[in-house]
Amino acid sequence: MKPDDKIFVAGHRGLVGSALVRKLQALGYGNLILKTRQELDLLDQAAVADFFTSVRPDYVFLAAAKVGGILANDTYPAEFIYENLQIQTNVIHQAYRNGARRLIFLGSSCIYPKLCPQPIREEYLLTGALEATNEAYAIAKISGLKLGEFYKKQYGFDCVSVMPTNLYGPNDNFDLQTSHVLPAMMRKFHEAKLVGDSPVTLWGTGSPRREFLHVDDLAAACIFLAGLPAERLTHTLYNVGVGKDVTIAEAAKLMQATVGHRGDIVWDSTRPDGTPRKLLDVARLSGLGWQAAIDLRDGLRDTYAWFTSSATK
Repeated sequence: MKPDDKIFVAGHRGLVGSALVRKLQALGYGNLILKTRQELDLLDQAAVADFFTSVRPDYVFLAAAKVGGILANDTYPAEFIYENLQIQTNVIHQAYRNGARRLIFLGSSCIYPKLCPQPIREEYLLTGALEATNEAYAIAKISGLKLGEFYKKQYGFDCVSVMPTNLYGPNDNFDLQTSHVLPAMMRKFHEAKLVGDSPVTLWGTGSPRREFLHVDDLAAACIFLAGLPAERLTHTLYNVGVGKDVTIAEAAKLMQATVGHRGDIVWDSTRPDGTPRKLLDVARLSGLGWQAAIDLRDGLRDTYAWFTSSATK
């Protein structure tokens, strides 16, 4: 990518999109195309077609999606599958039709089977049943990456799909009804600290293992992949992670220390644990020369500083 290329970041206000914007601006890319949902509804096929026809971006980062944790996915499966299918179909098709040079599609590691061999390699896609609590979102994301793969196969459209592990960082969603595990923990510990270190109840047993990636690392990986020569991209799907995991209980202890909460942690084992383990094999991406740089302890400290700063505004 050149500094003056037209770069459309779809979903620039979200966790991933905002990180992409920060990183692109820091690297000197000055021709970013950013549209709020009020300015461009990506669910609207005609509006998306008109936008791409008039703007014709050179590069597209498709970070727009309907996302949430176990509760949101399990409660609103129809919305998760419909909205994500609609957004990605509209954007990928119009990017192809209007000559985008490369599109980076953002997925999720939940696309892989629930009981996958560990660490999870890209080749394990579609080899087993999905985790039931986020099946709708996973099927939508699988459809998106396959759409990109088939557009490349049939039309030669340069679409690269990136599957990150569990993300966290500034601009995350901290709503307890719809958030993922780390932001939900951060808010619970913070609010308990404010009322005298009251006990914090967390879902499940704490035994599942998870890998956590700071969103700034994901942004760096996406921009790295966007800038590689086509001949080096021998695959259309790349995992992005840190290559190591922790138990949810270990993550909770680290979060508790980050926040400074001194009360008890109570595990509600009547609530679902989700997938037992989810560690990505990142050899394919590291073989191209990229590795994550932000340690979980440092990343949580950075995120909590952002969270407390935002809470006081």
